[in-house]
Amino acid sequence: MEESRRRLPHVYPEGRWLFLTWHLEGCLPLGLYPTPGHLKGGEAFAWMDRFLDSAKHGPCYLRQTAVAEVVRDALWKGRDLEMFNLGAYALMPNHVHVLLLPKVAPSKLLRALKGASARQANLILGRSGHPFWERESYDHWVRSQSEWDRIAAYIENNPVRAGLARSVEEYVWSSASAAGPEKLSEDGGRNAATAR
Repeated sequence: MEESRRRLPHVYPEGRWLFLTWHLEGCLPLGLYPTPGHLKGGEAFAWMDRFLDSAKHGPCYLRQTAVAEVVRDALWKGRDLEMFNLGAYALMPNHVHVLLLPKVAPSKLLRALKGASARQANLILGRSGHPFWERESYDHWVRSQSEWDRIAAYIENNPVRAGLARSVEEYVWSSASAAGPEKLSEDGGRNAATAR
């Protein structure tokens, strides 16, 4: 089991699916974080996700097709390099949700995903040398098949809830997209219970 701590504790039991969320640097102002002890784990995450979905200010670089492609391609490359099995994902304008089963240390795969995509995105945006992603990631390890199903639905419905699409299939930057080749397969997604 890998464990680390920044602002939040990060515990990664081996052989478990992880629900990961990370966001762009500067899109969640420090003064707006819930005060410690005010909200418990899941409530704090829900608050943060609602804020990010409705943010009127701050960077939203993933609205740019070229930048979103970089992040999506980083996910696909990590899967193709067998760093993880890829389940549901959604690229929102200022954050990413992904459900994956690590095959390498989660801290290593997050560094690879965030590092490679940050470098390429910053080149596209002409802002090399600036932080792209917030250092902290939010994570939750999945405890059952029913929880996996609930989280996958949550991720794929996030663009609809945020008003970015009328249906999950319409949103190009998610695993549910009817336009993309990335439908969940039995070995990479929907049969999560057999992969544990």
